[in-house]
Amino acid sequence: MRLRKKMDKKLSIIFMALWLTGCAPFTENNIIEELSPVTFLSLSKGDEGKIKISTILPSLSKEKKSVMTEEVSLIKEGLRNFNINFYQETKTGQMRMLIINEDLAKNEGIMSIINVLLTDPDISLRIYLVIVKGNFEEYLENKLDKEENLDYSFYRMLKHYEEENQGEFSVVNLYEFEKMLYTPYSDPFLPVFKIENDAISYEGTALFQKDKLVEITATFDDRIFQLLHNNHYLAVLPIPELKVVLGHVRSKTKVDINKSLSTMTYTVKIDSRIEEYRGEKRLFDPKDLEDLKKDIQSYFEKQTQELVKKMQELNVDPLQLGIHTLKPFSKPMDEKKWIELFEKMDIKIEYQINIKPLTDSNAKS
Repeated sequence: MRLRKKMDKKLSIIFMALWLTGCAPFTENNIIEELSPVTFLSLSKGDEGKIKISTILPSLSKEKKSVMTEEVSLIKEGLRNFNINFYQETKTGQMRMLIINEDLAKNEGIMSIINVLLTDPDISLRIYLVIVKGNFEEYLENKLDKEENLDYSFYRMLKHYEEENQGEFSVVNLYEFEKMLYTPYSDPFLPVFKIENDAISYEGTALFQKDKLVEITATFDDRIFQLLHNNHYLAVLPIPELKVVLGHVRSKTKVDINKSLSTMTYTVKIDSRIEEYRGEKRLFDPKDLEDLKKDIQSYFEKQTQELVKKMQELNVDPLQLGIHTLKPFSKPMDEKKWIELFEKMDIKIEYQINIKPLTDSNAKS
């Protein structure tokens, strides 16, 4: 009896030690030959409220790859089913992208998806979030035989534009999206890619009201968005309506709100140069160049006014204009009250365009 009590006491001590150190008596399988890392997940709407979850397996092996798809109620259930139906155990520690279908983001929102990622210690906060228009699973099936590493190529493209900071399109990771989602005076945005004719291309930027997609800015609206908020730089900016292409476009923004919070003046300073022009003005003539500059300024002001007006109507603030209401030693305004003010606010858009004189860039001094 005494021996049994001693054994029970020893087992209790061992159990407590394991529990306090965070160790479990069950070890995970970490044998490389028996594992298959998941490099991305694609999520779309399924039937009867379910969700389709897809990936490519095996992702890093030289073996023939295939698209795996599960229709489930929960994301973790889908990952479990991958393990059951694949000969290797899948791991999410190498995940680099989460691709979300447009319909899912519009109709159901992505809050629950984001929370799954944030509570999984294996998933990095640096993974890229992307919205896709079209059937991404079908695209994978059609392209896999022609381009085995298409998932890695997609990831490298996102990483390139994030590192180069060129502002060609929005690049957002999980950490940035979480910050925009849970920070006051801020609404999230994500890049949108479109699948068409067996090809995938950048479409624009998805604007979110909290966690639901409400609008996609495309073409010139998206160029403006990049200048106003994202990277404030564009290597090339075509303006087909004016038959001109601007290059090395840099912007600085300034926001002034009056004391009554009824009027906002949004000033944008642009420094650029003309890369191409196919209009009728003679650009080496200072007067014609000045006239073109005024035309560009008017066009920017009109398009930006329409974009900001659309944001007001949608009650979204991806430009984080609300932070300009914060004052030292005063209580921050309630975010709901800010959105109500923002919706009715008179916003004046002013551009100051500086275009470098036309010169022969190849001429020797």
